[in-house]
Amino acid sequence: MLKYLCIALFSMIDKMLLDILACPVCKGDIFEEKEELVCVKCKRRYPIREGIPIMLEEEARLK
Repeated sequence: MLKYLCIALFSMIDKMLLDILACPVCKGDIFEEKEELVCVKCKRRYPIREGIPIMLEEEARLK
């Protein structure tokens, strides 16, 4: 239940958060896709776990 509450809260503030977050590797803009944040520049995908974006290079995956 807490997981879904966190995801819902993140979704409500994601517009403001996405305006200030950047890819930690290339500093590119990011957007939300499913349960990940995706960099528009380098295409790295950062997971969102329990409503919290994990913006660590070692957690990112390239697609």
